[in-house]
Amino acid sequence: MTSTLYKNIFIATDGSKQNERAVQHSVELAKLSGAKLYAGYVVDTAAFASIPMDAGWEMMYELLEKEANVATESVEELAKKAGVPFETVVLEGNPSHEIIEFADNNNISLIVMGTLGKTGLDRFLLGSVAEKVTRNSKVPVLVVRGDSEEDE
Repeated sequence: MTSTLYKNIFIATDGSKQNERAVQHSVELAKLSGAKLYAGYVVDTAAFASIPMDAGWEMMYELLEKEANVATESVEELAKKAGVPFETVVLEGNPSHEIIEFADNNNISLIVMGTLGKTGLDRFLLGSVAEKVTRNSKVPVLVVRGDSEEDE
C-alpha cells in the first residue's frame, strides 16, 4: 500500500543517538508511503562566519563534512535495508533556513526532525532549529522525541 500524501520526505540528521528515532520514523514513513527519502545534514557555516578563512577553518570544515557523511550514511543503511529510494543532501548555512529552503525548492511533502541533538549547547541549538523549522515551514514537520533515558 502506498500513499500519495508523502512523495518526498526530508530527514534532518546530525548523526546523534538522540536522533535515531527520528531517522527510524522517516524510513518507516517513506517505506509505507512509497516516498523518496532525503537525508539532510546542514554544515552550520554561520557559526564560523566570524572566523578568518585560514587553514584552521578549512580543517574545521573538513571535520564537519566528515561528520555529515557519517550522519547520512547511517540513514542510507536503514533506507537500503527497507528498500526506500534515498538521496544524501549536505547543505551549508543556517540550519533552519537551509532545511526550509530545501523543502520549498525540492517538492518535499514532510520534514522529519529530532527534538534534541548531541549534548550541551548542541542540544539547545538543535531544539532551536526544530522549533524554527516547525514555526516557519510551509510543509508539515514531524518532530520526533528521542528515547526518554537518552534525553535526560
